[in-house]
Amino acid sequence: MLTQPFAEALAEAEKLIASAPHVRTEQDLREGYDYLAGSIRASLQLAWAYERDFPFFVQSTGPYTKMGLDNPDTLYYHAYVSDNARYVVSGRRGTTADLSFQVMNGDYSPVDVPDSLTAFDDRSLDVDSSGNFEFELGPLPPGSAMLIVREVYSDWEHEERGVIRIHRPDRAGLAPKPGDPAKRYGVAGKILLSRLRTFLAFPEWFYLKLPVNTLTEPRLTPGGLSTQYSSVGHFELGEDQAMVVTVPASDAPYQGIQLGSMWYISMDYINHQTSLTRDQAVIDSDGFIRYVISERDPGVSNWLSLLGHRRGYVQLRWQRLSRALTAADGPTVEVVPFESVHAELPYDQRISPQDWAARIAARQAAVARRMLA
Repeated sequence: MLTQPFAEALAEAEKLIASAPHVRTEQDLREGYDYLAGSIRASLQLAWAYERDFPFFVQSTGPYTKMGLDNPDTLYYHAYVSDNARYVVSGRRGTTADLSFQVMNGDYSPVDVPDSLTAFDDRSLDVDSSGNFEFELGPLPPGSAMLIVREVYSDWEHEERGVIRIHRPDRAGLAPKPGDPAKRYGVAGKILLSRLRTFLAFPEWFYLKLPVNTLTEPRLTPGGLSTQYSSVGHFELGEDQAMVVTVPASDAPYQGIQLGSMWYISMDYINHQTSLTRDQAVIDSDGFIRYVISERDPGVSNWLSLLGHRRGYVQLRWQRLSRALTAADGPTVEVVPFESVHAELPYDQRISPQDWAARIAARQAAVARRMLA
């Protein structure tokens, strides 16, 4: 049967989800099967989008195809490339906080992180007064396999995405040979299993060996992004506890925080506040941002909701930096009894239920506009 290899991969994938070491509750398992559904969809898309000679950008991850602690503020695209070819990338710069490009020598695997062969942002491009740009890539460094583009929002409500295209000039006007469906189903199955195994192993490398309920100093993000620093950690909190994270408001164009589940994906950031950019957060008059991470609602503007998760991941990011960050730029963490939250906040962050509902409505509208534009 044509689809048999993919069917066998599906069965193996379901076993991987059910036997994941962090599964403790029905919620864990239910979210795992949702994660599996998104991974199935993504794997099929990637198998059919694999085209080096006639490349195009495909969305790498999104609200329903999550992986790798996806940033709620980022639109991710990628195109497959060859190191011996020449490509032209063109488009129109949107108004997002950052637009970056990265060439990698492969994809993530359960035993390896691919090397970043080159990385830059649009400050390296010649962008005209209308936002249009065009540049050439190639021949690329040996082993080049993928061009990744990240378009990063800080102000969800007002910033707009741009337009981007990639093509091989020597293939213009020609057409690729028809693909082999049987081969593609087999590739999709391999992508699916590699994707799941990779991001079950990935947190062990960078998160779970850290002390719980702590965050690292800012450091260059693994993977070679040229202008991104991050601070990472994992939490374990009871319903009667809260984590207060305090960090200076940066002058970098992008600064954000997000929560992730133990499946190493973002929590629901559309219908709940599980992430905040600097533009979305309340900045206290002393220049610091104070976030409250808890299950129960403390009634403050910078609350990040745990949505029933007792354990998970926290990540802060800074992008489009023009200087190295130090420990002084990074966060401090304190775990406190929930009843003590307001006493721990030196400035009043109280928000009314009506204003909170308006915040969530704005998130829903912004994501809908961003994804459908």
